[in-house]
Amino acid sequence: MAQMARSPRQLGTLIQNARLNRDLTQQALASMVGTGQKTVSRIEAGHPGTKLDTLFGILAALDLDLQLGPRNKGEPDLTEIF
Repeated sequence: MAQMARSPRQLGTLIQNARLNRDLTQQALASMVGTGQKTVSRIEAGHPGTKLDTLFGILAALDLDLQLGPRNKGEPDLTEIF
């Protein structure tokens, strides 16, 4: 089932859940992607500044896709989230 993320923190939580569902440590995921454990930790914590190629590498390693769609009018604006 598709899940929605509207902030780096929400995306990080989704990535963390996917990693844990696959019984992977942060280090194991980092090794699969060719990055460091600290990078995975920062992404999962929602820190900004992640390189897109790193993010897409993590998504591929976790067998996840990124889907974009129009925002529902009833959903909060970004200014309400941050």
